[in-house]
Amino acid sequence: MNTLRCDRTHAWAGLRDHYETHGRRFDLREAFAGDPGRFDAFGIEAPGLFADLSKNRVDAATMKRLLDLASECRLAQRRDAMLAGAAINTTEDRAVLHTALRAPRGLGPYSDDVHNVLEAMLAYVESVRDTRASGIRHIVNIGIGGSDLGPQMAVPALEAFAHPELVFHFVSNVDGHDISAVLRHLPPAETLFVVASKTFTTQETMANAQAARAWFLAKGGTDVAKHFVATTTNVAAAAGFGIDKTFGFWDWVGGRYSLWSAIGLPIALAIGADNFRALLAGAHDMDRHFATAPLAKNLPVLLGLIDVWYRNFHGFTSRSVAPYHQGLERLPAYLQQLEMESNGKCVDLDGEPLPFATSPVVWGEPGTNGQHAYFQMLHQGTDVIPVEFLLVKHPTHELADQHAKLLANGLAQAQALMLGKHTSEAMAERAPTAAKSLAPEILARHRTFPGNRPSTTLLLDRLTPYSLGALVAMYEHRVFTSGALWGINSFDQWGVELGKALCNDLLPRLASGNTEGLDASTAGLMRRLLA
Repeated sequence: MNTLRCDRTHAWAGLRDHYETHGRRFDLREAFAGDPGRFDAFGIEAPGLFADLSKNRVDAATMKRLLDLASECRLAQRRDAMLAGAAINTTEDRAVLHTALRAPRGLGPYSDDVHNVLEAMLAYVESVRDTRASGIRHIVNIGIGGSDLGPQMAVPALEAFAHPELVFHFVSNVDGHDISAVLRHLPPAETLFVVASKTFTTQETMANAQAARAWFLAKGGTDVAKHFVATTTNVAAAAGFGIDKTFGFWDWVGGRYSLWSAIGLPIALAIGADNFRALLAGAHDMDRHFATAPLAKNLPVLLGLIDVWYRNFHGFTSRSVAPYHQGLERLPAYLQQLEMESNGKCVDLDGEPLPFATSPVVWGEPGTNGQHAYFQMLHQGTDVIPVEFLLVKHPTHELADQHAKLLANGLAQAQALMLGKHTSEAMAERAPTAAKSLAPEILARHRTFPGNRPSTTLLLDRLTPYSLGALVAMYEHRVFTSGALWGINSFDQWGVELGKALCNDLLPRLASGNTEGLDASTAGLMRRLLA
């Protein structure tokens, strides 16, 4: 379709001028002092969550210019093309239709195909969850990338909804230490292995699957077909492995967008058919919000626009994700793949080198653990790093005092990042642990916080299948938004391929010792490994 890359628009040039005259010196403290209604103006309601954008370095004038950029880049048209099934993954000539996986029957492309697989998968799920009849107590998901990160994020997030008699394990690394530590304590007769690989050829996944089958047979297992199931399109290869129960998906489902497909089998096994449908419903409602809400009130769009503002004008190179809920401990890792694999690109849709930065580094840990690890850098480091706080109003436990402490910590960290502490305030305080010989003005400089550090707070009423579905879909559409403005293909991942190809060359060399034709470093390291 006819699109315009962001740096070639009139709006981009206007944003450059706006940043130099206004954005560079923007101060959040002054913004709140001058606008009592700022919180209301920058509070956005979306399905399943509320977003407070008021602690970001934007105001109405900045957002208007960013929305002008979205309009000039034809963001709405690109969104509509994706949702309609156009082949927007141009380098692979594929549609991008993860949204079809969560659309109710009859309301999305390929609806009959999608729902036939879904219904078959959920019927199987309920048979396994009948643990008295199935005998299954342990589920081992064997995958990597999206076929691991999605289920591994969602299962603990929804622990409160999980089957009480099923224990879930996740194996992804080709390092044998990963699977051997899982297998060591499992009873074969009570274990179900889920082998997740679209092609049934993924090197790491198949190495682990073969190790699991060898262990199963060595421990006296006799029915591979009962204890192994595959989520794959390569039914023949799965049958050759000994698997006769498979659930497929399609080439328009990218790995990092696949938890809604058969790749979500471990999630469904954990939470059951009805809750899995609620997960899909939350995502679908966010899809409708993304598709229909005005851009000025469209949460994924606004977050994506702020991401561009920070990356390309402020020059912020990373974003920290701090979920204040232990169930979301794997969310930062999940978002790393979603954003960095999608938008970590250096050429545009026409293959032309980009003159600007794209994906930030995404990283983080759950609060309050992160406060005692890396928050020092967030508060007083030389880099400004926007932070994303996730708070959940109602916990699923009864420890009310601890939850109040958790929420207070999350609110306090966002407040501290914004407000900071002036040197004069530090001078007026007493620090019991400070060196007595240190001059007060020097100590005060050590205890000064610059403040004006931006953050976003996402608030969920409860962490449920519905709200988790909405949250993840929101992040997907946010990544699409920034990628569309940058004029890149957010749905291929050629950067993963080179290392795989080189590995296939090096693997037999580790057996033969042949280093001919290798660079000096790789050859030297190989000789040391083989010595």
